[in-house]
Amino acid sequence: MEISKTYNPKETEDKWYSYWMENGFFKSIPNPKKEPYTIVIPPPNVTGVLHMGHMLNNTIQDVLIRKARMEGKEACWVPGTDHASIATEAKVVAMLKEKGINKADLTRDEFLKYCWEWTEKYGGIILQQLRKLGASCDWDRTRFTMEDSLYDAVIEVFVDLYNKEDIYRGYRMVNWDPEAKTTVSDEEVITVERPQKLVYIKYEGNDGDVVIATTRPETIMADAAICVNPEDERYKNLVGKKVKIPLINREIEVIADEYVEMEFGTGCLKVTPAHDQNDFELGKKHNLEVIDLLTDDAKLNEKAKILVGEDRFVARKKIVKMLEESGNLIKVEDYTSNVGTSERTGAVIEPKISLQWFLKMDRLSKPAWDNVMDDTIQLIPPKFKNTYNHWMENVRDWCISRQLWWGHRIPAYYLEDGTCIVAKSKKEALRIARDKYQLFALSEKDLTQDEDVLDTWFSSWLWPMSVFDGFKNPENEDINYYYPTNDLVTAPEILFFWVARMIIAGYEYKGTYPFKNVYLTGIVRDKQGRKMSKSLGNSPDPLELIEKYGADGVRTGMLFSSPAGNDLPFDEKLCEQGRNFSNKIWNAFRLVKGWKMDESVAVPQSSKVAVKWFRSKLNQTIAEVQDHYGKYRMSDALLSTYNLIWNDFCSQYLEMVKPAYVDGQSLPIDKTTFDLTIEFFDELMRLVHPWTPFITEEIWQNLSERSEEATICQAEFPSGGAVEQGILSDLEIVFELVSWVRNTRQSKQISPKEALPLSIKTADISKYKELADLVGKLANISEVNFVEEVSGASLVIKGDEFGLDLGDNIDVEEERANTLKELEYARGFKVSVEKKLSNERFVQNAKPEIVQREKDKLADAESKINALEEALAKLG
Repeated sequence: MEISKTYNPKETEDKWYSYWMENGFFKSIPNPKKEPYTIVIPPPNVTGVLHMGHMLNNTIQDVLIRKARMEGKEACWVPGTDHASIATEAKVVAMLKEKGINKADLTRDEFLKYCWEWTEKYGGIILQQLRKLGASCDWDRTRFTMEDSLYDAVIEVFVDLYNKEDIYRGYRMVNWDPEAKTTVSDEEVITVERPQKLVYIKYEGNDGDVVIATTRPETIMADAAICVNPEDERYKNLVGKKVKIPLINREIEVIADEYVEMEFGTGCLKVTPAHDQNDFELGKKHNLEVIDLLTDDAKLNEKAKILVGEDRFVARKKIVKMLEESGNLIKVEDYTSNVGTSERTGAVIEPKISLQWFLKMDRLSKPAWDNVMDDTIQLIPPKFKNTYNHWMENVRDWCISRQLWWGHRIPAYYLEDGTCIVAKSKKEALRIARDKYQLFALSEKDLTQDEDVLDTWFSSWLWPMSVFDGFKNPENEDINYYYPTNDLVTAPEILFFWVARMIIAGYEYKGTYPFKNVYLTGIVRDKQGRKMSKSLGNSPDPLELIEKYGADGVRTGMLFSSPAGNDLPFDEKLCEQGRNFSNKIWNAFRLVKGWKMDESVAVPQSSKVAVKWFRSKLNQTIAEVQDHYGKYRMSDALLSTYNLIWNDFCSQYLEMVKPAYVDGQSLPIDKTTFDLTIEFFDELMRLVHPWTPFITEEIWQNLSERSEEATICQAEFPSGGAVEQGILSDLEIVFELVSWVRNTRQSKQISPKEALPLSIKTADISKYKELADLVGKLANISEVNFVEEVSGASLVIKGDEFGLDLGDNIDVEEERANTLKELEYARGFKVSVEKKLSNERFVQNAKPEIVQREKDKLADAESKINALEEALAKLG
């Protein structure tokens, strides 16, 4: 075959992904003869597009699933998308607004029709984009949280938990997003530091005035009391007395409670139960009136009595002016404080008392807490156990209702008198009403379903079970084979409100964990350390990166420096490095396939040594890589593989075995070395395939004759073998020696083509006789002589002395200076090793092999010092 001079990622990627899909290599069915290995994808928003976080997360998942597939496991990676209630509804509302349509003018069914149209048009784009990355999901298993089976599972779980008295309805202070017009969970509130104005306001009373300080003067009309500390002498005479709210002159009482800190602010606190969580609790304790003066979109309502219809921030500025005019404004100070904002819309969160549905977490969360803390479920890295423990220790009831239309509608049905019946369907609710309340004349028209939908997480917490229809058919073949899954790869910011909840659901409905290991990625950041985001404009388009550097280049680039749990400081140069890696492999492939093989050529001694060395080096690295995989050190596994291919194979091994060039033509290579080199190349492609699926398939297919439906995806992952430490140690000497010879040539301006004689002083002549041909080939040595005393430029390695005859090119003074410098370093190194070995704690606590390694270093240093001292004496 004719091999292209340059690697073409786009052509290769399109060709092989189509081949994989056409042949169904990613499909999985239960196979009792094979060990299952299962990953469920963290479902991205159905209308989302690929971003850098997805790239990192899904590359890791694909590496794990491809390796498992090659290990002969029944590998199943389930893809799918999440309906994302808030985000999708916001996009549909914005789209309708552009068309001049207001959501409020539509019926629920009309609006949902638009939502489904939007989902069908834009939904699944991200899954198509993941194919560009090389994601080897079983696409036939793609699930969507709003499809019938998964929808029914959510409803079934709600009804079940309600019947177990774990779900209840009640008034609570919630986080209200005025832009999305719905509640959001605590975890979806992003706290940001913002400059504000601290406004000091005087409340006048017949028995004395008080001054409060607030950043929210627009809420004073909802005040229910002024609270002071009962021990505060300044205000003891005012407790139980009345003061008037400025501008509206409504009287409120001064109350006392230890909650108020005397030293903080003025020592007086305005209590506004409807608009602050702490005030709400204080209001319940003192039985205070609750006045909610904001509409759902954060405008002042009639209860405010003034500035009705004004936005809360506009009202804030206007009230300050009004207070100044009325004489109630004492002063305004600049103030910086933390403000809660919605993760979805960016709107400032409004604390709001609302009638919502809640899930009790105390009973449900205990197994999920215990089984992570005792490592039944492993968090990787384990440092996140502290975070997890803190969350689970302080778990609060989960507000599961959302004031939206797009999502799983709460299966609660109300009679005219407000009686609530929870059932899977209106038909079932009617049956319950007739049986329980003897209302036989009732019809479905007399039942009104709750308007709210469930929190999106209430569907995705069932994901590992629902994707296998574990609720629709609890004992089906898929759920029994693939569940529990193996690994979950996700971001630490959703450790609680997705990962923990999936664990909770797993123990509640299957009696076991949903996955064994949770690999937590870091956050992808730019060079300035900022999180990559569209709003900052600092996130590259992943598809453009793939277009520029190839999918394999981007995959490896993302993982070169991304250990679990640590943020990834992304630089496009990493992708360039990834592309260079692909090019290096391609050029090595072209080199090897360009060699002419001749069966009559004998195997050179240098090639015998090279093959022996690389076999051990390959086996050693395979063991190292497997250890990294086993400990989920993904970046380390990649770097070990990268260094083996780039340095050991391309830069060293191929140089050792490549045939010589004579008169511009390459001599033929012997069959044995050529065949073994192809075998090594094959093994290397299988080792690196999980990271670089496209180029490895291209090369693997062309290394040897393959059957029509063969694929590297299903080829065996390398298992390694014996490692001969002796040859590895010997070749370390060869590489150091060759490097020294080349550097010496360069410093003396001696042509690389000029062969030089080498003398060796050693007690192990047989070792160097075996290595002599290889040294001669790599360093252009004319002859190797074993002597009692070396001459010329000298080098000491592990007690053996090497001399390079430079003829007239040697400078005795320069050689003496270099030897002295080397001797000084060796003596310093010896002292540092002696110091370590004299430390009793180190010798007693370190592993025996580590202590022995230090002793070997000391022996080498002593031998080197002796040889250098002898060399120095000869130089005079």
